[in-house]
Amino acid sequence: MAETLPIVGITMGDPAGNGPEITVKALSNSSLYQRCRPIVVGDAKMLEQAKHFVGHPEISINPVSSVSEAKFEAGTIDVYHMDLVSDVKAFKLGEVSAEGGNAAFQSVKKVIELAMAGEVDATVTNALNKEAMNLALTPKGMHFDGHTEIYATYTGTKKYAMMLAHHDFRVVHVSTHCSLREACDRVKKDRVLEVIELGNQACLDLGIEKPRIAVAGLNPHCGEHGLFGTEEQTEIGPAIEAARAEGIDAIGPCPPDSVFSEMNGGWYDMTVAMYHDQGHIPTKLLGFVYDREKQGWKAVEGVNVTLGLPIIRTSVDHGTGFALAGKGTSNELSLVNAIDYALRMASGRASKK
Repeated sequence: MAETLPIVGITMGDPAGNGPEITVKALSNSSLYQRCRPIVVGDAKMLEQAKHFVGHPEISINPVSSVSEAKFEAGTIDVYHMDLVSDVKAFKLGEVSAEGGNAAFQSVKKVIELAMAGEVDATVTNALNKEAMNLALTPKGMHFDGHTEIYATYTGTKKYAMMLAHHDFRVVHVSTHCSLREACDRVKKDRVLEVIELGNQACLDLGIEKPRIAVAGLNPHCGEHGLFGTEEQTEIGPAIEAARAEGIDAIGPCPPDSVFSEMNGGWYDMTVAMYHDQGHIPTKLLGFVYDREKQGWKAVEGVNVTLGLPIIRTSVDHGTGFALAGKGTSNELSLVNAIDYALRMASGRASKK
């Protein structure tokens, strides 16, 4: 019955980007309403505008002030309306602005509140622009690096990590948004062990009974026994041994130049990457497919998941698409993937309860 389907809160992202457009595209598929009850959090006026950009004028936008008012019917997009954009006609698409940054931030903050209150079963975020968001927040004495830090702050979470996924290709990161020099310094036994544990739990939440977790090395050839670096011996190896002592099937340290190909071949359920680009590059190489002949993106797939939270948060694995805003050509596959992952995690958590 529809009343038992999970409720998914979806943020609109930065209104100057393509978030509203890909949201309308994703929710125009009636089959989605057979699997969940979606509600967009943001500004209904931006969704009203976006439906014309993407060629779906028949879709009805239903502004609500509470989740209980939502219809959850195919052909209608329910929007938890926060009136975040003062004048839609004057608002400039494709440009960084404090108004757009504030709208994106307030949408995220509200969807977190709804999830923490149990009003939605999972949250899915469209992209925000970090510069725009901090233009709005800095005068208020606030700063966030991105979604992950916002979620950690407003859920009171201390131990968390970013996971990227392209179907069954999954990567979780020891560090993300910091310099490469600092990232090397963050490769410590306790943090590596923490991320292995978070990755293992995520696999269990996804219904994988006996996860196999590969752990990448930091240095070329995993340091060649100290010739090219010692982190594998002093930090990563000991973390793997500690994880195995907990009953986790952790494998490694594995050479970073081959471990992702091995996971793509089905050897592992997840790989622990030591820093941002080590994990992002192979995942996006698989998910982002450019058509040379048509000179356009054939697929932009992938999901960003924050692990360790008391609530479920998945996200698109791409930016705000400022250059594409208003054109109606943006690809919604990553958002659809994010919704699917959120539903899978919600089902896994519900079965445990």
